[in-house]
Amino acid sequence: MLSRVADSIYWLNRYVERAENVARFIEVNLNLLLDSPPGVTQQWEPLILTTGDLPLFQQRYGEAAAENVMRFLTFDRHYPNSILSCLSAARENARSVREVISSEMWQQLNAFYFMVKEAAETDSLPEWQDFFTEVKMSSHLFAGIMDATMTHGEGWHFGQIGRLLERADKTARILDVKYFILLPSAKDVGTTLDELQWMALLRSASAYEMYRKRQRHRINPTAVAEFLILDREFPRSIQFCILQAERSLHRITGTPTGTWSNPTERAVGRLRSELGYLTIDDIIEAGLHEFLDKIQRQLNDIGEKVFSTFVAVNPV
Repeated sequence: MLSRVADSIYWLNRYVERAENVARFIEVNLNLLLDSPPGVTQQWEPLILTTGDLPLFQQRYGEAAAENVMRFLTFDRHYPNSILSCLSAARENARSVREVISSEMWQQLNAFYFMVKEAAETDSLPEWQDFFTEVKMSSHLFAGIMDATMTHGEGWHFGQIGRLLERADKTARILDVKYFILLPSAKDVGTTLDELQWMALLRSASAYEMYRKRQRHRINPTAVAEFLILDREFPRSIQFCILQAERSLHRITGTPTGTWSNPTERAVGRLRSELGYLTIDDIIEAGLHEFLDKIQRQLNDIGEKVFSTFVAVNPV
């Protein structure tokens, strides 16, 4: 497969997944706003802090009020990671590989993009909860259409790797927002407010029902962190994403599982091995925020290695 095509399919899927996860990110706060007791001030600046784009936000909007944050993360064309910008970039990548992807994929991505574009151009604000639900469902529909209509060859596997790396990164960020920043103060730990926030986080990752079926007890922060990081079967957990990304990587290269032939395989295998032998007690002892920060750096490194291994032209 041409490296240009592989790169476009990889980023097409990363951008669609990123758009979906930005919607999930904002939903954490929206759900908390609905569930929190009267008098609890909702924090919106942490959502911008975790993106690393606070200076750009302050330059364009100033105060981190709810409407400003949601517009910045959802509709701002000048912010490259807004939902609208992500879908615009996904559409351009899809346009460049029309001969490789299915017509159904192209049609669904177009419908997804224009749904968000039209919402951005209306004078009145959308019903945010309904809008973000539609964003998530449109992303799920795209992924399902891709699985059902595209040959599961190299191109499909590059798309899987892009989607899974993006999902693992955003699961880490959503968990980090709650654990490190969102809780108002240490005195709230263990209170009803604390439990409501963990429930909102699980729902934002579409994990609430699966968590309850697996854990069979009340919401427990340590158990929630364990589920979202180390569960091998839940499709939005970090470990599941890395396991599946590694499988797709080896299908592309043909290298036997458990060995490596390039820097990407080595980096992914190393992270998968670390996660496979960790316990939640190890993670808590080292510091959950520090662990999640390290995971995000490793995922960024893997993304760079995907480019240097499969896309970049090495000088002769």
